[in-house]
Amino acid sequence: MSEQRSLKQRIHNGEIIQIAGASMNVSKTQLEDILSKDTYDLVGVDSQHSAFNEEKLVTFCAMAEELGVPVQLRIKHTRQAYLIGNYLDLGPLAIVVPQVEDEATVLEAIDAFYYPQIGKRSWGPSAGYGIKAHRDRREYAELWNQNGILCLQLESGNAVTNARKLAKPGVDMFVFGANDLNFSLESYPHPPFKTVDDCIRHVVTQMEGTQVKVGVGNSPSGRL
Repeated sequence: MSEQRSLKQRIHNGEIIQIAGASMNVSKTQLEDILSKDTYDLVGVDSQHSAFNEEKLVTFCAMAEELGVPVQLRIKHTRQAYLIGNYLDLGPLAIVVPQVEDEATVLEAIDAFYYPQIGKRSWGPSAGYGIKAHRDRREYAELWNQNGILCLQLESGNAVTNARKLAKPGVDMFVFGANDLNFSLESYPHPPFKTVDDCIRHVVTQMEGTQVKVGVGNSPSGRL
């Protein structure tokens, strides 16, 4: 997992991170073909708007790890932030929480994402990323806390306006859901921002002086 320590640090340093998108149903050959298109740092899979199977996620994460690329998972629903630890036990290195709007969700995600003494994640990563090389509990927990990547998806005018409050210690980056964000902006008689790009620029400004970085793409798959 030591190589992924630098990935988290690269994000904090503001470097561009490339994320491929894939289905959990792809074969190893198909995944190799996807990853051959560019130099990718992560491969993203989605359970929010796609069928989700835990066994397939375990298989996909193991396959991606064999190919040298860790997995980013967008969880199914904001209210499932409490399940993040369970999802991580299945193999992802990075998590995206969709439709985040309030600080309570962020704190719940941080608690479920990180091991003590940062969070409250329960021990038992049977298929966790890098667990085969680091079986000692305290060693693995420390490495995880230094390497795991927690991402929040901002998809409303309220989330964008309050992004600074959502940028708690332990959050690594923000990304945007353009379609849902547009729905939100369209609901205002006088929207606080005219476009998704305006929202992104506002959040970038709010994140100045923090470790939280902002994705320039409009989805969890793309450039960060």
